Amino acid sequence: MSSDPDRFHDILAAARAGTEAALDGFLPTEDAPLGAAMRHAVLGGGKRLRAFLALESAALFRVPRPQALRAAAAVECIHAYSLVHDDLPSMDNDDVRRGQPTVHMKWDEATAVLVGDGLQALAFEILAARQVGLDTGVQLRLILRLAEAAGVNGMVGG
Repeated sequence: MSSDPDRFHDILAAARAGTEAALDGFLPTEDAPLGAAMRHAVLGGGKRLRAFLALESAALFRVPRPQALRAAAAVECIHAYSLVHDDLPSMDNDDVRRGQPTVHMKWDEATAVLVGDGLQALAFEILAARQVGLDTGVQLRLILRLAEAAGVNGMVGG
């Protein structure tokens, strides 16, 4: 029998793997415009704690895993967008993120701005897409809450 910390790490790893697989499907391909840079920003590592919390919260309400993974992926896209923009020269001017060059260092500043903008839009696209079995009212509340959390009265506003 595994200890509680081992079980937690197993659950966290499963959440990370599921979220990574979902993100891989939602992100543009490497050869699409901005695809390589967006994939670099999102799939470049991280613990996926936000995704884990989204998945565990959804499980409390018996939300089907595919729907929960969509919410988790949307949250991760918002997080990645915020990191890409935060790394820009006009903000923190970071050269490295998770041991890799930041988007503006690997590509350029304009690409980084577009990648962040694209990731923010993708988050809402993921949530707004028609989902079988999901109540439209619930879907709209998810979109609203993510917008509020990411917007001027949330993350952007400090």
